[in-house]
Amino acid sequence: MTEPTILTNAVVLTMDTARPRAEAVGFAAGRIVAVGSHAEVTAALPDARVIDAGGRSLLPGFVESHLHLVLGGAELSQLQLGGLYGFDALHKAFADYAAAFPERPILLAQGASYEILGAPVTRADLDRVLPDRPIAMMSPDHHTVWANTAALTAAGLLQGAKMPHGHEVVMGADGLASGELREFEAFGPILALGGEAHLQLGIATGAEPAPWPSEAMRAADRDKVAAGLAHCAAHGITSMVNMDGNRYTCELLRELEAEGRLTARVKVPFHFKPHMDLAELDRASAMAADYCGEWVSSGFVKMFMDGVVDSRTAFMLHPYPDSDITGAPLFDPARFRDICTEIDRRGLQIAVHAIGDGAVRTTIDGYEAAQSTGNRDLRHRIEHIELIDPADIARIPALGIVASLQPPHAPGAMDFPMSTMGSVIARDRWQDAYLCRSLVEAGAKVAFASDWPVTDVSVLRGVQAALTRPTYQGSANQQMGLYETLYAYTAGGAWAAHMENLTGRLMVGLAADLVLLDGDIETTAPQDLGNMGIALTIAGGKITYDGGRVG
Repeated sequence: MTEPTILTNAVVLTMDTARPRAEAVGFAAGRIVAVGSHAEVTAALPDARVIDAGGRSLLPGFVESHLHLVLGGAELSQLQLGGLYGFDALHKAFADYAAAFPERPILLAQGASYEILGAPVTRADLDRVLPDRPIAMMSPDHHTVWANTAALTAAGLLQGAKMPHGHEVVMGADGLASGELREFEAFGPILALGGEAHLQLGIATGAEPAPWPSEAMRAADRDKVAAGLAHCAAHGITSMVNMDGNRYTCELLRELEAEGRLTARVKVPFHFKPHMDLAELDRASAMAADYCGEWVSSGFVKMFMDGVVDSRTAFMLHPYPDSDITGAPLFDPARFRDICTEIDRRGLQIAVHAIGDGAVRTTIDGYEAAQSTGNRDLRHRIEHIELIDPADIARIPALGIVASLQPPHAPGAMDFPMSTMGSVIARDRWQDAYLCRSLVEAGAKVAFASDWPVTDVSVLRGVQAALTRPTYQGSANQQMGLYETLYAYTAGGAWAAHMENLTGRLMVGLAADLVLLDGDIETTAPQDLGNMGIALTIAGGKITYDGGRVG
């Protein structure tokens, strides 16, 4: 759809406070030309094609504020284990997958629950599943992999391996690898067996592929990214912040743009790792200068301060239940403050993965130190904030920090079971866990996301999770309202990504990024929102997904 077009007879939620509601939206040449009544919009575009929305809800295209596009696209063809439990079911799933793909050097599975076998998984368990071919399965949070003996041997990990701080090849009592691999550099050699190690560099090491991939390899990689883009478009997503990446990621996206296959605006970080010297930030500045278009952009630095609660690698201020383990920060706090100050001085945004309350506090301290540079509108972000000390809540809005949150992550809200709460977060801290509403009420700017492929990328399922999530024992209600949730998935996400002058609202002059839902979101029961379909997704005035529901 490139000709002037009007979507009318819609329930338009513009996310523009000056004109929050309308009946029709008209656009041409990739930009919104008119928003208002049917008469107003048709007067502005008298010769436009008209689409009758049939009373459906029309919103700005969704902004996915935290996902992993390249990894998610590549994983679409792998074995999916979400919701599967028990040895017999696991055995059958891998057996069927192995029969379907006899030529693959390793059989990789995604979405394996930490509780999939009811006890910690070992290589012996996976040897029973399939002993004669390398197999491995990734946890939903993408921070743990379990591999069988054949895979560990092929990857050179069976005897163990020295790893950077925070990354671990877990060893068994027999002196050999147990099969559990924690964090990216530990399981990187396993993933490399599938021939996609170069796609992991943006999250694992922050390096670039060497040698640079051939055109044939880049074409195959572009197809994987395109599959991820199509998957996201089917859920109404028109902009996204890719939370891993490097220059190679940007180049793949730019090549897709040149081919006319880039169906969403993608922001890509430079990934700064603990072992790097500050001079490596020259690469981040170069990426920011080289990729600053409306469809492919950089301009921010991503870091990991800790791991995840399920593997007890998230950094806590107090020990995990029934243990003396607190986890540890991946960056020395004093050095982290220096790093933040230098990034801020360069005028780059910072996004830090911080899940435990210790990691959150260390990140806030780093951002506070960075304010000495005088840059006040960089909108530094904290990703996840699954646990926060009450004393740190007010510091987030006071320092202008964006809370980048994932409503589907709260146990019991969507796909993660409630049972994980008791094993990883002490009962007296449940009141400080997954505090969406508390952060909003404190005045924090929030942006919502899925962290796909960690969870389902469906925005509408995420909206349902935000509105219906359980209230934990002894905790305040953290459920969100519909409009503030939609704002966090649209205008709030655009603002957090410095895209507010381009997308996130339905306003004259902004990009024609829209999503037409297959129903009226205001009259649909919250518990049914996840079942609502997408009728149309439009990015830059072009249809990127057509659900076949409108004429």
